[in-house]
Amino acid sequence: MINVEKFFSQLTNRLRASEVRELLKWGIKEKVISFGGGFPDPKLYPIREIVEITRDLILKYGHQVLQYGTTEGLDELREELLDFMARYGIEIPSLDNIMITSGSQQAIDIIGRIFIDPGDAIVVENPTYLAALNAFRLEAPKIYGVPIDSEGIRTDLLEELLIKLKKEGKRVKFLYTVPTAQNPTGITMSMRRRKELMELAEEYDFLIVEDNPYGYIMFEDVKFKHLKAMDNEGRVIHLSTFSKILVPGLRVGWVIADKRIIRKMVIAKQSLDICTSTLSQYLCYELLKRGVVDKQIKILPKYYKQKRDVMLKALEQYMPKGVSWTKPVGGLFIFLKCPKCIDTKVMLKKALEKGVAYVPGYAFYVNGSGRNTMRLNFSYPSEEEIKKGVSILAQVIKEELKMKIVAK
Repeated sequence: MINVEKFFSQLTNRLRASEVRELLKWGIKEKVISFGGGFPDPKLYPIREIVEITRDLILKYGHQVLQYGTTEGLDELREELLDFMARYGIEIPSLDNIMITSGSQQAIDIIGRIFIDPGDAIVVENPTYLAALNAFRLEAPKIYGVPIDSEGIRTDLLEELLIKLKKEGKRVKFLYTVPTAQNPTGITMSMRRRKELMELAEEYDFLIVEDNPYGYIMFEDVKFKHLKAMDNEGRVIHLSTFSKILVPGLRVGWVIADKRIIRKMVIAKQSLDICTSTLSQYLCYELLKRGVVDKQIKILPKYYKQKRDVMLKALEQYMPKGVSWTKPVGGLFIFLKCPKCIDTKVMLKKALEKGVAYVPGYAFYVNGSGRNTMRLNFSYPSEEEIKKGVSILAQVIKEELKMKIVAK
């Protein structure tokens, strides 16, 4: 049989399978209670409206909604998004400042392609969204992680890093952040830290990539501004998506940025998929126009808050001493920390065998630390599954702790 390995490029050596994707395949096969993926609850999908609108679109526009579209995206959808984002404090000057992507993940990939040369310095929160790390690593940058606390990224430590890099003659290209209901921790950056981050970006002259999938799903009345709404220089690239507020299968996201950045992103996208699904774009346009998105944004926070509270209560009830977790004010995740003697990657096999899945936390850390952490999703499982799954997980942790004590 031919040795295909010798034909692969150097880039393939930097490819990494997503921890979440691999875990989901196992979970579906084995029918475990999954706290693994960032799936919305399918019971909340506006299926009736999608069916009605799809039928209307096909009958009204016919071939038009089934044809290729422009790489920039459907004008009608982008126009509708101008009004939608204005309600969140983000004023978009023109259609030249917004493009449609095949989910926000494609936007992350394109950003890596157009900004990163091998060896370039970029900064991320530590921990951060693992699929962003995987995308950026393909371009072989030097990635620096800055710790976060209950207020978000530690801007004091960020400044120390920036000073150090400047002395070494290195310039940061961009900082990637999920400032609102962060993935994986659920933490929302305080306004104080947002202001400090914007000031540092100006002083040290780097771009900010603001990823905002969860900012529409807030459980508490937290006062904050999106970084893009605070941007007077055009240095913030704002990413968002319909995946969490409508359905992920549509694969429609959008980018708001300086028109020169958008132009480069459009050119890069042309070699990837030519255009985002025209039918999906028309669907999103009509769902926005008919108020379905607004309806979803009212429903989702109430429903997911209830699930979050069920998980927090179960964690309080079942988890042993020494285990701690975040208390998110929005989003889909809780981040759990075990005693340092526990390796959650090693423990995952035991958890799966007992019928519960999670994502080991090390995958979210730039340096592979956080071996005693895990991400738990509460949006997808039912309330009963959350209670049962946390109970099982707590038992697995207790057994692991006993083994460590005996081993000593």
